[in-house]
Formats: sequence, structure tokens, C-alpha cells
Amino acid sequence: MADAARRTVHVTPAGLRALREEYERLRTERHRVVEVVSWAAGNGDRSENADYKEGKRRLREIDRRLRYLGRQVEDSVVVNPAAQPRRDRVFFGATVTYLTEEDERRTVTIVGVDEADATAGRISLNSPIARALMGAQPGKEVTVQLPAGPTTVLVEAIAYPEGGAA
Repeated sequence: MADAARRTVHVTPAGLRALREEYERLRTERHRVVEVVSWAAGNGDRSENADYKEGKRRLREIDRRLRYLGRQVEDSVVVNPAAQPRRDRVFFGATVTYLTEEDERRTVTIVGVDEADATAGRISLNSPIARALMGAQPGKEVTVQLPAGPTTVLVEAIAYPEGGAA
């Protein structure tokens, strides 16, 4: 892929650690799977060899994920939310509490795509709510473009991690 076509992947320090840990875990698993496939290949007829077929399938899955993770790590720009100098606005890594039109109070943290976990309150910076919240200040209403139509939320509070931890 040409450098001009590369994209930037924003990630927190913890998110980059998680990507690297998964990469190393998969590399270790790949070595084990290669051993199983080699053993199974030595058992003769591969057309009815379940260990061989399953091993080859798993190798394809691992290799695909390793390529993806490698690109993600290579394209990553680490943004430490704890180092954010402007804490009065919503930027990457902010934890935002907002009020919906239905008077529901929600708290989300804006993280990289691979770190997102809606059940844990971590949303991708590419999500509609994160895009709408970017740059907002407490007390500001923002319009979120959802598939079901636009909705308005009120930013109540913004927080960033303290110190050098993320």
C-alpha cells in the first residue's frame, strides 16, 4: 500500500498495548497450530483428515488477524488522554457524561476503533455520538446524526485521566 493511502489509527497507550499483546498471543498460537498441521499432514490422506483441515482453516484466520493487527500497529498514532492540555472540550480519550432527549444520563469514553466496547462505555471516535461530541464543552447541546434520524444531547461533564496513565 502506498504511503499516501495509509490512514491514521488513533489509539490510547492501553489500546496499543492490547493490540501488541493480541499480536504476540496469536504468533504463539500460530506456532502451535503449525506443529499440529505438520503432524496431521504426516498422517496420510489429507482429504479426510479433520486435524489437518481444521488446522489449515485456523492458520488462515490467524494470518488474516495478524496482518490486520500489524497494519493497525504500524498506522497507530498514540494519543495519551492524560496529556490533553485542553480539558474543557471533548477530544480523543475524553470521558463524557451527556443527557439524551429522553433525560437518560450516559457516560462514554471516546477511544480508538479497536478499543471500542459499548457495553463497557468505550465508543469509537468514528461513531456518530463521538463525532458529534468532538469539540463540545459542558452545557452545549449537540446534534447526533443517527440512522433513525437526528437527536440532540446535552454535554454535562468532561473528564480526562490524571497524570501519565491512560
